[in-house]
Amino acid sequence: MLELKNLNISLKKDGRQIISDFSFSLSGHDKAVIIGEEGNGKSTLLKYIYDPLLTDDYCECSGEVIKKGKLAYLSQTFEDKYLNCSLAKYFEQSEYYYHIDILSSLSLPVDFIQSDRKISTLSGGERVKIQLAKILMELPDVLLLDEPTNDLDIYSLRWLEAFISESPLPVLYISHDETLIEKTANVIVHMEQIYKKTQCRTTVARCSYSDYISFRSDSFAHNDQVAQKQRDNYEKQLEKWQSIYDRVSYEQNSISRRNPSGGRLLKKKMHSTLAMKKRIEREKEEFLDFSVEEDAILAKFDGSIALPAGKQILDLNIEKLAVEKHVLAEKIKLAVTGGEHIGITGRNGAGKSTLLALIWQELKCRKDITPAYMPQNYYEVLDYNKTPIEYLSDIYSAEDVTRARTFMGSMKFTHDEMTGKIKDLSGGQQAKILFLDMVLRKADVLILDEPTRNFSPLSCPVIRRSLRDFKGAIISISHDRRFLSEVCDKVYELRSNGLFIVDKSEILS
Repeated sequence: MLELKNLNISLKKDGRQIISDFSFSLSGHDKAVIIGEEGNGKSTLLKYIYDPLLTDDYCECSGEVIKKGKLAYLSQTFEDKYLNCSLAKYFEQSEYYYHIDILSSLSLPVDFIQSDRKISTLSGGERVKIQLAKILMELPDVLLLDEPTNDLDIYSLRWLEAFISESPLPVLYISHDETLIEKTANVIVHMEQIYKKTQCRTTVARCSYSDYISFRSDSFAHNDQVAQKQRDNYEKQLEKWQSIYDRVSYEQNSISRRNPSGGRLLKKKMHSTLAMKKRIEREKEEFLDFSVEEDAILAKFDGSIALPAGKQILDLNIEKLAVEKHVLAEKIKLAVTGGEHIGITGRNGAGKSTLLALIWQELKCRKDITPAYMPQNYYEVLDYNKTPIEYLSDIYSAEDVTRARTFMGSMKFTHDEMTGKIKDLSGGQQAKILFLDMVLRKADVLILDEPTRNFSPLSCPVIRRSLRDFKGAIISISHDRRFLSEVCDKVYELRSNGLFIVDKSEILS
């Protein structure tokens, strides 16, 4: 169905290689997930496989891509040219009336996709759904999906899990949703940048994600154990050799000139001793290297941040939540105190992001707290035409910017990434800048819209630990089931008639 032979991809701007001599085949019932840290080139690989012209302006590529059958590609971002289109215009060539089953499975009513509603007014999850519907109607032979889980509600995520698992088509996809990966992937393609992004490494494992993580951890531990034992034995051998050398050297210096046969014997001993040293050094050259793993690192929140348990952070009462004339929900009440961690979930289009933006407007000017906002669309707060350093320099002192450089270095930003335009960074790297902003301002109230949506499944556990241990308040929208389970004290579902506390076990099942 799909075969890659000796593929090489490097970035034109800095020459950094993201794929080296990579060969891979996708066939039959393979459900292969591409994982890796932010900015490692996962989306670039998927784009190149689908159409090399999509990467031609920023990549140098070589190798062979063999395609058998029709490939369908779901882009990570919605094309700008369609944003002002109506849904009816978007689907006019799709013959959707033959694919009612697809629309139904995605909870897309026919009257909805025939409407004049502009795509720009849809939620992020609704946009993903209509893209999925359109490419599935093309009846492809291979599916290439770049972050299909972005912004999907939990109900749609469950559908997507079942769809990927049960699809007769081979699927190559990128996802940050650990639960979905664990339930669907039977092939893992792991892209890494090691030795401070000077080398790339791509690993293929034909097993489940949990087995891969377990095997990788055990393999690294065994490798490091052997490597350490080799070095310990080397030190012992070297110490033993030194003792022999010192004794022979002493005997040589002490022997009388009247004993030439003894001198010749000691000379042979010294020759043998020096040969032993060379043999030990040759063995050293064959030592295993210690494992090199690309760690997920995030700047840590100040441990001194805390809010009194009884402090009122939010007391919200909204009669009607609406976008223009479209009423999304009514009778919304939400009270947050102290260091509570609140999660809000709900169906796509329910108005969650609209609600969170209103909460930000309510809190942003408060003087008794230090709030910070991470919207779903980062361009609302980041200036994409600035570099990360320029963006932070406009907000913080020179001393803080120096700290920021150190933090970004530890978070695996290269010099070119720190000094290049924010718009050229991956979504995960842009998210890291927002997290760094929160850390530098010592925010004690975090208002987060899908905070894990652009982080790799390897980074997400680090993000969750950091936010779980945060002693300030968190008000967050999320469809990430692990995040809701591990970070949030309470989870609410936004429905048309208000916010309702839900049992986390029901959501996470």
